[in-house]
Amino acid sequence: MALSLLHFPVLFLSLLFFGVTTQGATVTYDFNITWVLTNPDGAFEKPTIGINNQWPLPHITANVGDRVVVIVNNQLGNQSTSLHFHGLYQNGTTEMDGTVGASQCAIPPEDQHRFLHGYTNGAQIKQPGTYWYHSHNNGQYPDGLRGALIIHDPESPYKDQYDEEIVLTLSDWYHDQMPPLIANFIRYSNPTGAEPVPDAALMNDTQNLKVAVQPGKTYLFRMINMAAFAAQYFWFEGHSMRIVEVDGIYTEPAETDLLYITAAQRYSFLVTAKNDTRSNFAFVGSMDQDLFDTVPKTLNPNVTGWLLYDELKPFPSPAPLESFDPFDDFSLVPTDKMELLDHVDHSIDVTVKMDVLGDGANYAFFNDVTYVLPKVPTLYTALSTGVSATNSEVYGSNTNAFVLRKDETVQIILNNDDPGKHPFHLHGHAFQVVYRSEEEAGVYNGTGSLEMPKVPMRRDVVLVRPNGNIVLRFKADNPDKSRLE
Repeated sequence: MALSLLHFPVLFLSLLFFGVTTQGATVTYDFNITWVLTNPDGAFEKPTIGINNQWPLPHITANVGDRVVVIVNNQLGNQSTSLHFHGLYQNGTTEMDGTVGASQCAIPPEDQHRFLHGYTNGAQIKQPGTYWYHSHNNGQYPDGLRGALIIHDPESPYKDQYDEEIVLTLSDWYHDQMPPLIANFIRYSNPTGAEPVPDAALMNDTQNLKVAVQPGKTYLFRMINMAAFAAQYFWFEGHSMRIVEVDGIYTEPAETDLLYITAAQRYSFLVTAKNDTRSNFAFVGSMDQDLFDTVPKTLNPNVTGWLLYDELKPFPSPAPLESFDPFDDFSLVPTDKMELLDHVDHSIDVTVKMDVLGDGANYAFFNDVTYVLPKVPTLYTALSTGVSATNSEVYGSNTNAFVLRKDETVQIILNNDDPGKHPFHLHGHAFQVVYRSEEEAGVYNGTGSLEMPKVPMRRDVVLVRPNGNIVLRFKADNPDKSRLE
């Protein structure tokens, strides 16, 4: 079976533990969540979740040191909603994370919720980088409720190496809405768990995108994959990319011609324009068809844009690639040179698999437990059960709760007992990715400890290969705020 959708089959591992800067601006966004009709691929008009009767959605932007207020008013009428700010650690503000069932209840129709970022103990937003925001309720965001979130950094190590910034989003697109798609996905008539195949791929929520560039200038592209399911290969014709950030972590420059970006991952890279305007150049996102159990004959897995040097010149079709050999993000080195967390206090073994339950439907499992949304959000339970909060049983038998001690070094050994590729995201932290096996390596046997890098790559969304394994480490320094999905 192929890769599970990031939010369709719910894979959750709840991790709980107990235990002044310069004045910035206050940036406020008033978001009325509304329905709008859209047709971004030109093939089918559908109701889409917009903001203030607009879609695509606005970017949330701020600077390091700012405080951000997002006021959400749910005017959908027929669905509850939420907003999660993907990649922001929310240290001290777990209740603002927007994760239904974990940190809050859903926002019902005609209700309002105020999200505050950088309002704890006078500490403003400290995380520069490329993030995104999206609904975290009932697999809702592929129906449109997702957008870019950019935190600018006046002290970026690359601030003098580019002339302009460009935000570039990738996504998959479904003509059907999520409620019926999910209902048909997790049911007895689909015992293999074959995920719904997208109808199209999008760039900046459109197709045939044109990005104007000027000769000789260097551009910082902030790329976000906002997909429900499809990872994409991405490349420019005639231009290389220099990676300088992944998931909010600055990296030493790394040059590549081809990226592989899973759902929810982000890359920032520098691209230098050519010194003449004789041609326009295509850039391509290509959905990874290995993820699809079947590939419809009508599917175009590619979405194409162009670097626009001269609007009077032709826009050539991209040449097909004979094979894909993308950059391996495991080789990236963070610029802060944070060394390997070499003393593990708490190691957790997790095996991921897909299996059929008694109702005949296929579900995702961590350690033979499939997630069931608790009636009381996990954070509320942690804050209301007193001394029992350190007993994992109070969080329910189907939340996969592990209780951690503050500031201990946690290791997660994740074994993928499935023939599909799977991305995993950790709320509240960035992983150190200390080991990743090749495909078909089976269960981690400990020999990877001999190969761990001195300065590991860090990010908050990682890919585990088919029937392979990965070893992740992080410091439990964000109380009540760790969630693996």
